[in-house]
Amino acid sequence: MTKTKTTLFDVSEHLQTPEDMAAYLEASIEEADGDAAFIAKALGDIARAKGMSQVARDAGLSRESLYKALSGERSPGFDTILKVMKALDLKIHAEAVA
Repeated sequence: MTKTKTTLFDVSEHLQTPEDMAAYLEASIEEADGDAAFIAKALGDIARAKGMSQVARDAGLSRESLYKALSGERSPGFDTILKVMKALDLKIHAEAVA
C-alpha cells in the first residue's frame, strides 16, 4: 500500500486576481460571525498573496506590525483595517439586511 503525501494548504497561493481576493474576503466576512480576528486573518492571507512588504509600504505600516495585526491572533484597529483595505485595492460596502 502506498502512502499518501499531503502538504499544507496555503490559500494565498490561490488568490491570483483582484476578483479572487474580493470573493475570498466576502466569504470570510460572511463566515466570521462577528469575529474580527478571523477577518483580519483573511486580510493577512490576501496581503501575503499580493506581497506583504508592498502592502505594508502602501498602507504606511511596518511589515512586522502588519504581520502582527493580520495574524488572526488579535483584532486590529479599524483604522488599520481601512489602511490595509486601501493598500489591497479593496472596498467595504454595506447593504441592508431585509
